[in-house]
Amino acid sequence: MTLAEAAAQAHELAQSGSERELATLRQQWDEEVEAAARSGDYRERAVAYRAIGQFRYRQKLELLRRGLEDDSPAVRGSALVSVQLLSKGSPGLVNSMRPLLHTMVSTDSNQAVRRLAVVCLRNGSPQRETIVLLNGLAEDDDEEPALRQSARTVAAELRKRAGSKA
Repeated sequence: MTLAEAAAQAHELAQSGSERELATLRQQWDEEVEAAARSGDYRERAVAYRAIGQFRYRQKLELLRRGLEDDSPAVRGSALVSVQLLSKGSPGLVNSMRPLLHTMVSTDSNQAVRRLAVVCLRNGSPQRETIVLLNGLAEDDDEEPALRQSARTVAAELRKRAGSKA
């Protein structure tokens, strides 16, 4: 079984609530995930960073942070997919990485990575600076239409959540 296959199986176990089986699989693949994340091949690193989320490895957040700063857009995108998976229902992860996510949304050279970072911000707390940043992107005619639309949608969701807490 490859790491990608094991990660897909782990994701299915997590979705079905099979915590014991997931923990066993997580333990079996721990070293392989770590090794692949340090690989010289960006494709192996991308699989590893996506696997962190699929395995629900909450103890690998520092490793995940390194993936967000990788030179490869594929690796950064995979790390963002894991951030999104791990932050569903738990805004603490996004909140702890907010400055890095803001930088990625604003300045990353890859448009898909920027859109994924916007999607990750959806799972964080509705903080004013995030809403202002997303509104600015949504209104910037120089930005790609898909990025503008994502920013507009997430900003609206965050505003709505912020309003319901007031």
